[in-house]
Amino acid sequence: MTSEVIQKVIEKIENLLRTFKNEEAKELAFELLEQHEILDDVESLAKVYSTLGIVYYHLSDFINAIEYFDKEFYILQDTERKEEIAHNLKNIGTAYASLNNNVKALECFEKALQINEEIGRKDGIASNYGNIGIIYSSLNDYSKALEYYEKALQTNEEIGRIKGIPFNLGNIANVYSSLFDYSKALEYNKKALAIFEEIGHKVGVADKLHSIGIIYRNFLDYPKAIEYYKKALFLNEEMGRKAGIAANLGCIGNIYSDQLEYPKALEHIKKSLDINKEIGNKIGIAYNLLNLGVTYKEIEEFSTALEYIRQSYSIAEENKSYDIMMNCIEQYSQIYEKKGDIVQAFSYYKQYIALKDEIQSKESKNKALLFDQRRKIEEDEKARQLKLARFQEQEKILHNILPINIADRILNQETFIADHFQSVSVLFMDLVGFTSLSSIAPPKQLVYLLDTIFTKADEVVESFGLEKIKTIGDGYLAVANVTTPLEHHQKATALAALKLLETMKDFTVNIPSELGNTDWIKNMKNIEIRIGIHTGEIVAGIIGKNKYTYDLWGDAVNVASRMESNSEAGRIHISDEFAHSIESHSEFSLIPRGEITIKGKGTMNTFWLEKGI
Repeated sequence: MTSEVIQKVIEKIENLLRTFKNEEAKELAFELLEQHEILDDVESLAKVYSTLGIVYYHLSDFINAIEYFDKEFYILQDTERKEEIAHNLKNIGTAYASLNNNVKALECFEKALQINEEIGRKDGIASNYGNIGIIYSSLNDYSKALEYYEKALQTNEEIGRIKGIPFNLGNIANVYSSLFDYSKALEYNKKALAIFEEIGHKVGVADKLHSIGIIYRNFLDYPKAIEYYKKALFLNEEMGRKAGIAANLGCIGNIYSDQLEYPKALEHIKKSLDINKEIGNKIGIAYNLLNLGVTYKEIEEFSTALEYIRQSYSIAEENKSYDIMMNCIEQYSQIYEKKGDIVQAFSYYKQYIALKDEIQSKESKNKALLFDQRRKIEEDEKARQLKLARFQEQEKILHNILPINIADRILNQETFIADHFQSVSVLFMDLVGFTSLSSIAPPKQLVYLLDTIFTKADEVVESFGLEKIKTIGDGYLAVANVTTPLEHHQKATALAALKLLETMKDFTVNIPSELGNTDWIKNMKNIEIRIGIHTGEIVAGIIGKNKYTYDLWGDAVNVASRMESNSEAGRIHISDEFAHSIESHSEFSLIPRGEITIKGKGTMNTFWLEKGI
């Protein structure tokens, strides 16, 4: 079997996937893999592994998809085929994202981005920016998501890659939908629709019509929603695009259910279910079964409803779709409540709350892991800056990315920096109501606003001798008595915190007119912050041999973070230890908050810090 014949078989498999004949595609791919010639042709073997990965992805079997994408990567990693490696990493990242493993997904997308930057592949860069934006959006970090979607949009506009632009616009629309700003979501989706129509991208047109239908449903404009769903359905039927047809039918069924037209609702959802079963769309099947259960609940056919929801839960659990699982348990509770079985209803309600808490806990752990991932990304960036510094303004650049004395120690060839500090003050600051702010501010203006706020915070903390260590999303970390000795560091930190409150209370941001219309500002509430402070010992140092980042570890950091997360808008929350360290200073007033429970620490006695009388 020649490479040309192998390529023709792969193209046949791709055509089967395009027509949603996934099982046939899988069977043909395995037949190809069994050919003896394939095993001796490494390049062809990599293509077959990639094809099998894509087949399993279309079957919603993401674990097997990753297995075959990994096999492809194993072959490619020792080659110079960087463009294929970047594409492979993107595929692996997409599969991990489908499994809600955002940390692994982000790692793959960042590696793909780095390779595409090295080879100057700007279309790949734009695609990677979009993928990274999707990860941040799924973690509800909408400012980061908008930042990357904007980068993707700008890159596509720069290279004239028109087909990528409507996808970027659609992603931005999704963020605004998540923030319940349906007017903006509609605006961006209609822009995307216009471009898809202009370039004749029928799949894109169908998807945007469907997305607009969803928005009109959120507006409770059911006639408009049905109109757009049916337009999308017509196009998908014309293309024979079964996944799209199933989605359209399912949503039309949900609209009929909203309007209490239950026979029509059941008819459309069952048609959608049949198609999803035919193409092996497991998540689609789970949603259909759940919606059938909800509809039968409304017409009080409870045993039928429970059976459909049981099937939905089983598939959702198998595919780690926690949202569907949670919805199923909630529906169990509601059904038993309608049946008058309050004990069972309450039992399922407790399971619902427990699963919800478990999911939130997983999300918190995921965000913590993602923070480590961000730090690794920062290390990569700082390493690139360090390389540039060796050839140009080495000292100046190092001083920009690290505390001055730490940079000097690196320039003096100190290879391992790790210091213990017996007594420091740690300050965490966080912007309150940032999500609502994100919902009204355009992307560029939002980034400008954050930059201006944190630049002002830099000025304040530096004026009291503190050092900013890093920003984390809309959070800010500063420390005293680490990089520069500060004799009365607790007092300086308390004064800095009070000044931050005072500054932000009256702080206004004048956004340049070239960044667009700023009418949204009149709807913006005053910028408020909350602060947490603790004092104690820490370890600080440089991580990595070639990629530097300066960071802090220790209980003092953890407790300060807990003080901030348990603080309130416009207030400074301090630990008992910090309060004792400044209690003799008349500049401060310490208001007992009493004992509160702090996660990971138990009961702690804490105070509010205010100006002295």
